[in-house]
Amino acid sequence: MTGDAIRRKIEALATTLSLPTVRRALGTLEGEHPSHRRFGSDDIMDIRPYEPGDEARRIDWHTSARSGRPMVVHRQRRVTSRVWMLMDTGREMTGSCESGEMAWQVAANGLRMFAALSLRRSDDISLVCADSASITRVPFHGGFAQFEHTLDRALERPWNHPRNMDALLDYARRINDRNALIVLATDEHALGERQLGAIHALARTHPMVIVDVETINPFAARQRTVADADTGRRLPAFLIDAVSKREVDTHRSYLAAQLEAQLHAGGSTLMRAPSSEAMFRTFVRTVSVTLARTGFSTHPVAPPKALDATGKAGDRL
Repeated sequence: MTGDAIRRKIEALATTLSLPTVRRALGTLEGEHPSHRRFGSDDIMDIRPYEPGDEARRIDWHTSARSGRPMVVHRQRRVTSRVWMLMDTGREMTGSCESGEMAWQVAANGLRMFAALSLRRSDDISLVCADSASITRVPFHGGFAQFEHTLDRALERPWNHPRNMDALLDYARRINDRNALIVLATDEHALGERQLGAIHALARTHPMVIVDVETINPFAARQRTVADADTGRRLPAFLIDAVSKREVDTHRSYLAAQLEAQLHAGGSTLMRAPSSEAMFRTFVRTVSVTLARTGFSTHPVAPPKALDATGKAGDRL
C-alpha cells in the first residue's frame, strides 16, 4: 500500500467514527480522568432544587419530573490530556520492513493514527523528535493536515545520527502532567533490558502506548539484498536459511512478549506491526477491543466501507 493510500485510510477512520466513540476510545487508552469541574455532560456531581439566579439550562427535566419541582443537576466534565508523541529519529529507523517501507515511515503513520483521533477530540499535541545528537520539540498548532505537514517537515532529515533511547525515555519521565498520554514510536531493536525497566517505571506514572515497528528478518529476505545500516555490508547469501530465520523470529517474539507484559502490568498498550497497513489494522483492532471492554458501541456514523478510502469493496478492516 502506498503512503498516500494509508494516509487516506487514516483520515477516513477519524471522520467515520463518531465523536463520542473517539472520546471513549482514547479516554480508555489514556485512563481519562475526572476533572471535578462542573457544567459538563458526564457523571453527576450533585442535585439540588432550582434557586433564583440558576441558569435555566442547568435544569434537568427528567429529574424535575420525578421530584415534582425544578431540579438543577451539576455534572462533571472530563479534561482531555495532552498527547506527547515521541518519535525515534535515529538512523536505525531507516531499516527496512517486509512491506518495503522504512521503519520510520511505519512509525510516523502510527503517530498519524493517534493524531487523527486526538485532534478530532480537540487535544493538544506535542511532537518530539530525538536522536543521539539532539532532542527537539517541534512546534505544532492546527488540525490534522497541519500535523501531517509538521511531521513531514520534521522527518526531512539526513538520518546521520544513531538513536539514544535512554535520553528519549528520560525526556518522557520529565513530563509533569501525569494524565498526559505518551505515544512512543520506535522499532523492535531499540528496547533492551534497561529500556524495558525505564518503560515499566514510566508506565506506572503515565498512560503510555508504544508503536513498535517490526523490521525485516534478514535471514528471510531471499528476494532482496540486505545490508547492515551502520557499515553497509551485505549479508552473505549462504547464511540465509530456515534455521537462522526461525531463531531470529523466536528471539523477536520473546522480546515482544516481554515488552507487552511490562506495558500490560502498568496498564499501557503495545502496537506492534511490520507495515503501515498492518499497523492500521492493529490500531483499529486496539480501539475496537478497548471499546468492547467498556461496553461501548463501536457502530460508526457511516457504513463500514467508509473506512476504506481506496474505494475497494473487497477490503475489510
